[in-house]
Amino acid sequence: MELRHLRYFIAAAEEENVSRAALKLHVSQPALSRQIRDLEDELRFPLFQRTAKSVQLTDAGRAFLGEARDVLKRADDAIDRARAIADGGRGELHVGYAPSPTARILPTTLRAFQAQMSKVRVRLHDLSSEEMITGLRDGEIEVAILVRPTRAMLRGLRFEELARDPICLAVPPKHPLARHRTVSLAEVVREPLVVFSRKDYPDYHELLDDIFAGSKSRPRIAEECDSSTSLITAVESGAGVAIVPTALACSAGPRLKLIPVSPAPTPVVLGVAWPEKAISAVAQTFLDCARESKAVGQ
Repeated sequence: MELRHLRYFIAAAEEENVSRAALKLHVSQPALSRQIRDLEDELRFPLFQRTAKSVQLTDAGRAFLGEARDVLKRADDAIDRARAIADGGRGELHVGYAPSPTARILPTTLRAFQAQMSKVRVRLHDLSSEEMITGLRDGEIEVAILVRPTRAMLRGLRFEELARDPICLAVPPKHPLARHRTVSLAEVVREPLVVFSRKDYPDYHELLDDIFAGSKSRPRIAEECDSSTSLITAVESGAGVAIVPTALACSAGPRLKLIPVSPAPTPVVLGVAWPEKAISAVAQTFLDCARESKAVGQ
């Protein structure tokens, strides 16, 4: 069995007519019919029910059609990717990311990617989760590294987990809680809370709902921020405390003190998202590098 057998079979199945399929493939009708017969002989079962004017897939043929398409797609992707790597890669790759949560993943991924694709320019887009999802659907970005969005947001996209980040409380260094080794939720709810905006970070508010689901009191939201930079500034200035992943330490440095929360909430899931439809060989290489960064971190 060769790839051309699969191409001929798929064309005949889609056209439901051998003559039209032969015209589409620029081969003679007898040659195409012979190749399909050879494929059926190899498989030892019929793929088509034939009439004088058309061909119809058998049940086995319908099952084989999807698999044949997958095989050809994988072969084409392998060729495209190998060619891109052989050429050193060219062009641009647009990647969405959330700066603070991905601070431990993105640099490793970029180093691995640029070692393979030195001629590809990576354009990084600092976006909210909702903006990244929209960008992936609209084709403005090809890949995104982000906190796992809600299931509803992921419709039409794929997501793969790369890491889990524990939850902690961010406070100014001179805050009374800064001396604590851990902080309870009862202590947290007594403090004004600085949060990411619900519009741009609905997944973050789902996290807060889960954390405080068993609490008798709800925290008082003092300020909503549209980025990690503004959240760090708000907490540092004394506007309130913040529930954040520990990766925020990479951005905040000594400006904030991060304290473990007890009992420990479920960690934040970080990962990579991309469209369900076929992606470029360059984007696939970036995905593989992100997976390698996961393996390194384990």
